[in-house]
Amino acid sequence: QVQLVESGGGLVQAGGSLRLSCAASGSIFRFNTMGWYRQAPGEQRELVATISTGGNTNYADSVKGRFTVSRDNANENTVYLQMNSLKPEDTAVYYCRGNTIRVIYWGRGTQVTVSS
Repeated sequence: QVQLVESGGGLVQAGGSLRLSCAASGSIFRFNTMGWYRQAPGEQRELVATISTGGNTNYADSVKGRFTVSRDNANENTVYLQMNSLKPEDTAVYYCRGNTIRVIYWGRGTQVTVSS
């Protein structure tokens, strides 16, 4: 059974940094695209950043220039999100996502809280 497990969330002051990690277990295939989504209370889940196996990246406008998504060179089913210059509006549960041609997998999420 494939599982995505996130780590690295926590509480940080505005202007600070966090690095999220997501590792896939139980997978015998390579995800085409991996990425991060977030959901704030009362809001819909939204895209934060994605990265393809070819290294193409896509970012939400709200995080461009502050967040960087990357994949582990040794294990492409591991994805990271470096978050700098965090703002209170970045507070949300952050979810890892990986997809093949046919299936989308989600992690359970990790809480990121940015205090002002």
